[in-house]
Amino acid sequence: MKKRKTKNILALSLCSALCLGIGSQTQASRGLLQIKQTAKSNYAQTKYPIVMVHGWLGWSRIGNDSFNIDYWYQILPDMARNGSTVFAAQLSPTNTTAVRGEQLIAQVEEVIALTGKDKVNLIGHSHGGPTVQYVATVKPQFVASATGVGGTFRGSKVADVIQNNSGLKTFMNILGQYIVGPLIAWAEANPDTPIDFDGSMKSLTETGSAAFNFKHPTAALATDCNKSGATSEKGIYYYSWGGTKQTTNLLDIDTILMQLGPLAYGNNDNDGMVARCSTHFGKVIRDNYALNHTDLANMMFGLRGLLSPDPVDMYRQHANRLKLQGL
Repeated sequence: MKKRKTKNILALSLCSALCLGIGSQTQASRGLLQIKQTAKSNYAQTKYPIVMVHGWLGWSRIGNDSFNIDYWYQILPDMARNGSTVFAAQLSPTNTTAVRGEQLIAQVEEVIALTGKDKVNLIGHSHGGPTVQYVATVKPQFVASATGVGGTFRGSKVADVIQNNSGLKTFMNILGQYIVGPLIAWAEANPDTPIDFDGSMKSLTETGSAAFNFKHPTAALATDCNKSGATSEKGIYYYSWGGTKQTTNLLDIDTILMQLGPLAYGNNDNDGMVARCSTHFGKVIRDNYALNHTDLANMMFGLRGLLSPDPVDMYRQHANRLKLQGL
């Protein structure tokens, strides 16, 4: 009964996301996206450019300058208005951490060429967290700081639930590999981007994440996630934050999807997708914000709990934190 309920929730939530995509068919420019605004202050003016890295089933921008759906809703323009040189990476919406990491390295090199700076500040949400970790371990000379927001650094038990149910796994693979993933890639005007839904799910499982961390070790991840990892290593500074809510706004379509967290984790703290403990990476700024997994990136359209903190403020403040650290 529980497995059937999980499958029904997944189907309904992903179909809702699919319908949103179909209703937003204007396309963005292909590849790396730079956000430019007239700067009103230098509060968030970091030494090195900031590259934002989307997570699983994510995108940079769908649409154009006049009408668009940004993954980082209202966050990047605000950072730019406060002095940040900020880019949104465009990676495969579903693929292994290593494939996404190599894609990100190429875009980091592009940012370095465009700005003349020799390093970048990386901020990754969800699967973007381990993707950032990959770059920090493979090309540390390119990275000034690495930040995870609701990062799946130790995996998501939601992915394990899907992978361990043969019927659910087959259904999700068909939906993700042949419909949702290609639709996102097409909507970003990048239909040739490689899609590997099953590979992404394996990367996101707790077992897959453990194997990745063994191959790409970092002192930012403590041996026990209830302990603190290193705040810096080899000149790279590490930060993270996360939430512990699932239902924050009944008008938000992600509310259905976020119910997978309690199904997978029971009463253990989670944000609807990732356990509180799994998000710990380097200096933990806070791990119990009243936000769910998608709220942490201000999705969808900024809908969240009435008394919850504003993610737009959180990213602006973090850019200032990086600035004060000399990054």
